[in-house]
Amino acid sequence: MFSGLVAGTGEITKIIKQGKTIELMVRPQITNFLADVKYGDSIAVNGTCLTVVSVIDNQFSTKLMPQTFEKTIFRNLETGSLVNLERSLQVGNRLEGHIVTGHVDGVSQVIERKVNENAIELKFSLSQRLVGQIIAQGSIAINGVSLTVMDTSSRWFTVGLIPHTQLITNLDMLTVGDEVNLETDILGKYVVANLSGGRK
Repeated sequence: MFSGLVAGTGEITKIIKQGKTIELMVRPQITNFLADVKYGDSIAVNGTCLTVVSVIDNQFSTKLMPQTFEKTIFRNLETGSLVNLERSLQVGNRLEGHIVTGHVDGVSQVIERKVNENAIELKFSLSQRLVGQIIAQGSIAINGVSLTVMDTSSRWFTVGLIPHTQLITNLDMLTVGDEVNLETDILGKYVVANLSGGRK
């Protein structure tokens, strides 16, 4: 479980494909991020909950199932790509973002980018199956970053990036056409499922 308040970014240093298994090596660009990380710990990488397999020389490795690789933007990443990183929540800490599971719902594409004074405003495409799960002023995780939805329609939604978010995440580098991992609010999912009688 995560909050969507990422600690910063990391660099993918290696991508190894062996049969149906994909292994990633990531070097955090965050001081002491791996200080107490051990085998089996969960780390959100671009909003995807992944399990640590090893920690070596200030890098950690993790393995992805083919389904995860194909369902997320990992299929488009390469060595040198920057990813957002967040350690799992600790009981007793403040929850200042929103509840993020690290289970990506799908991929969305940037369809518009503009600068509004000190904020970057981004418009993303929206698949029909997620329409009822996103509302204005609600929460959404984009590449693992907890953001507030500014506006939405049946085809798109918008968010704004404050300077702090621009500084510590990879979202400030997004341009029109880029894809991101998307996770809608878990509370919204349960409401929609309840109202639809469990139908997707």
